[in-house]
Amino acid sequence: MGVASATGSPFTLASADRDRLHRHLTAASRRAQHRNGAPVLAAVSVRVGAGIDPAGVVVASRRADEPWFVMEQPDRQLSAVAALGCVLALDARGPDRFAVVARRWRAVVATAVVDPPAGPRGSGPVAVGGFAFADQGGMAPHWQGFAPASMHVPEVAIARRGDEVWMTLSALVASQDDPEELLSALLARTETLRDRPLPLLDPDPVGRHQVVGTMPPEHYVGAVARAVERIRAGRLDKIVLAREVQVHAASTHEAGAVHGVLRDAFPSCYVFCVGRGESTFIAASPELLIRRDGMRAGTLALAGSTRRSADPAVDDHLGEQLLRSEKDRGEQQIVTRRIVRALRPHSVWVTAADEPEVVRMANIQHLATPIRAQLASPVPAVELAGLLHPTPAVGGEPLTVAAPMIPELEGMDRGWYAGPVGWTDAHEDGEFCVALRSALLAGPVARCYAGVGVVADSDPAAELAETEIKLQALLPVLAL
Repeated sequence: MGVASATGSPFTLASADRDRLHRHLTAASRRAQHRNGAPVLAAVSVRVGAGIDPAGVVVASRRADEPWFVMEQPDRQLSAVAALGCVLALDARGPDRFAVVARRWRAVVATAVVDPPAGPRGSGPVAVGGFAFADQGGMAPHWQGFAPASMHVPEVAIARRGDEVWMTLSALVASQDDPEELLSALLARTETLRDRPLPLLDPDPVGRHQVVGTMPPEHYVGAVARAVERIRAGRLDKIVLAREVQVHAASTHEAGAVHGVLRDAFPSCYVFCVGRGESTFIAASPELLIRRDGMRAGTLALAGSTRRSADPAVDDHLGEQLLRSEKDRGEQQIVTRRIVRALRPHSVWVTAADEPEVVRMANIQHLATPIRAQLASPVPAVELAGLLHPTPAVGGEPLTVAAPMIPELEGMDRGWYAGPVGWTDAHEDGEFCVALRSALLAGPVARCYAGVGVVADSDPAAELAETEIKLQALLPVLAL
């Protein structure tokens, strides 16, 4: 592995890297011939300039309707994975969709011709994308392109951690492909890459935004009330109900600009964009679903929330009230128990903090319990995501009872809202967050989603108010 050329574009490959890429493409072509023509992945990775912004590159360089992906957490050493294009789509649906995607990805990397491991987490060949909340989710027309399970192997991937930034170029090589032509195409692609600042959000002073609920607020209040009745009747312990609010703008929502505002406002969150066709799914999520690094796995039980205050004393008081709230601590315990129970059969040990802690975002405070595990065998990150999803923080307990109630009470297709979004690498490590505080952008329409956990002593009006707090992560940005 080398360093991209210091002359011209920062993405221009040095001579040694071009030669290595050609060798990989040639070897992949030969391997494909020995596999009865089945395509083989070839990739090279090079270090690029420390000041390069992966999100800025992807937003500035994407072609019309080209799939793209950005996921970053600025507070964690500027951690970011960004991607352009798709050389291979790993799509699935149904209850075994996580296992199907994991199995297909394992088969891809088993035959791939790639560089030895180097660079930060997320460098090298990756698959990026996400999963719908439900096994068959995303069937509504506005979710077109977002299959129930959809991970893409990108043509260009850029990973950053601290001052280390690496670029990976990939191609899927069939037996009849000419390595020279593939090389020329990849080199030409590097010449189209641009490192530019994310566009600024530029609200039209004469433009009008209309914010409307897909369902009236009374519908949500009624849904929560019916859920409380069923919980008090002993049918289940908890259910999470979400609502959708639409922002109709005078012009197209600019995903890159929205992403830039979100990452500045919520640097501790997982800020992501997943672009498919003319739509982009975007979020600033506080919730890690799973992070696998070798035989270590980590996650976060997140449940229970309250508002922030500009007055530090009031803010601290609100956080203390949250810590002492029996309702919120009960929600937190339900989520923690389920996650520990799901990880235990696959782990040497699982440990959760004895007490939840208060984590503060720009507009909201949550109760959170960090959970760590030492895996007994190398279960892929994608499969771990499937084992945990959906946690009671976004589904319910017991899930078998809550799952069919959610669409019945909500009256909508969640699509990828509250599903896992993230990436996995050639070692089957990876990172997936839960797609909360999210919106689906399509032209001038943004569909924003937020939900709350409903338990026996939930107050429907208070739960509606909590969704309003959570929607404030996105509504002020989209309705400028």
